[in-house]
Amino acid sequence: MKKNGHPKYNTQVTVTCSCGNTFVTGSTVTAITTELCSKCHPFYTGEQRIVDTANLVSKFEDRRKQAAQRVITKREKMARRKQAKADRLTAKAGSGQTLKDLLKNMSK
Repeated sequence: MKKNGHPKYNTQVTVTCSCGNTFVTGSTVTAITTELCSKCHPFYTGEQRIVDTANLVSKFEDRRKQAAQRVITKREKMARRKQAKADRLTAKAGSGQTLKDLLKNMSK
């Protein structure tokens, strides 16, 4: 076996959580920082807490609120379709030109 093949194992490593809890464990690193521990993790505490480091939850809620404001009912959607169809028909009927007339006007 090679000499010095393994890293040094420290038996007194302090683990520090973002909630302020600290405890001692063993590891090859000298200090450990973590965001969740058994004192603040929802599984152990029984309460639901959202850890939102990148503002993802608030961004999602904002998008959800905007989408709720843009909700169109089925009746409104059908009314818009009927209006668009009526607009197309009136524009078509109002021109009074045939395809032949349109092609003649293009060549001029």
